[in-house]
Amino acid sequence: MAVLTPSPAAPADAPAPAPSAQGPACSLQRSGSLWQLGIEAQELTTAIGQLAQQLEAEAPEQRALALAELEAALLAEEGNKKALAAKADATCWVIEHLRGQAAYRQQQAKRLAALATGDTSRADALEESLIFVLTQLQPAATRFSFPNHELSSRKSCAVVIDDEEALDSEWLTVTTTSKPDKNAIKEALKAGRQITGAQLLSRRSWRIH
Repeated sequence: MAVLTPSPAAPADAPAPAPSAQGPACSLQRSGSLWQLGIEAQELTTAIGQLAQQLEAEAPEQRALALAELEAALLAEEGNKKALAAKADATCWVIEHLRGQAAYRQQQAKRLAALATGDTSRADALEESLIFVLTQLQPAATRFSFPNHELSSRKSCAVVIDDEEALDSEWLTVTTTSKPDKNAIKEALKAGRQITGAQLLSRRSWRIH
């Protein structure tokens, strides 16, 4: 029968295992967050540039170490790009979904608003018909009581303008409103004019396809 014997223990003064030749770029952990992936991409770009400079070192050992770390950083960058592209693509899907949902809800809101307007019109017409019938029966009445409801009225005065142009100026109030002519200001600024209180701001708009 074979006898298993334990391996001899390493001497106390034996050197520790050499650390892995991975630079700081490879120690980064992709969290899956879009912002974190973007930050990692910037850090990887910086690390790759620094490692590329180390390839010019005179010592062969230092160049070999820098090359190994550079290869690891490039692999990490490739993985980061794939993760960032996947996360950005998923984010675009969410944006389109939310905008589609918003458009659907706006359509529903318009439909419900139209239904509400119709309901209000029918209720007003029915109320007018009811009041007409009741006041024909009791012209002097100002209140009608029923088992579960009550109709009450109050007097009020309102001015109706038949022809505004026929009124004298003393019965008119004059209001003046003004707003910036943005089109004219834009053309003037483009032509090089300096306009106090206005400036030309360039913006870039983005669209998901």
